[in-house]
Amino acid sequence: MEIKRKSVITGVERVVNIPVNPEDLILWENGDASIDDAMPYLNNSDREFILSGITQEEWRAVFAEEIYDSYI
Repeated sequence: MEIKRKSVITGVERVVNIPVNPEDLILWENGDASIDDAMPYLNNSDREFILSGITQEEWRAVFAEEIYDSYI
């Protein structure tokens, strides 16, 4: 299923194809279950993208920069 989200870090809008059951997504969107309970079959990266729009590559880039800056 194509999921469209805007990153809370960069504001970049992306569409990612995530193997989520639409009924589970609705359950979570309605607040009837946590994302972990509604979609335990998804990996952490997919759940994070649904929650915040942040991709795994974006996390790496942000935290790599923070780690680098802390050693300067």
